[in-house]
Amino acid sequence: MKQFLFLIATLTIGSFSSLYAQKSVPSVEVKTLDGQTVDIQKITNSGKLVVISFWATWCKPCQLELDAFAEFYEEWQEKYNVEIVAITIDTQRALPKVPPIIETKGWNFTFLSDANQQLKNALNFQSIPQTFLVDAKGNVVYEHSGYVPGDEYELEKKIKAVAGKE
Repeated sequence: MKQFLFLIATLTIGSFSSLYAQKSVPSVEVKTLDGQTVDIQKITNSGKLVVISFWATWCKPCQLELDAFAEFYEEWQEKYNVEIVAITIDTQRALPKVPPIIETKGWNFTFLSDANQQLKNALNFQSIPQTFLVDAKGNVVYEHSGYVPGDEYELEKKIKAVAGKE
């Protein structure tokens, strides 16, 4: 009986510790829009806070989210040393549509492509927009799925807390 209770206690503690384990950004290669290969860890381990936003040209909520981020981006850079990295999951065939949208919208983020969805699969999410806040050490400290107006304020609260500016 003691062995059974010990086993249950061990499994329970192990389960709780895995619930609270931080997820770090995996080493996965993505591409710049001009076709250069980049390991996403090189960006997320730069000593800055990084907001990663997964989007696609066909996703209207994604574009609304990036529009909202664009309104705050300059301020967030100055106050919190944040970089926004927008990663399209558009297929290779749809990638030519990406630069015209970026230009029309006037977005000034870093843009990357995950056309093969390797990073999306490694981060294990299903729908977009999907946003991650990554601390200066490359750990995912917040994630959010979907977009409704006002979500950017919640993200800013998280950025502020992680930056120690509360």
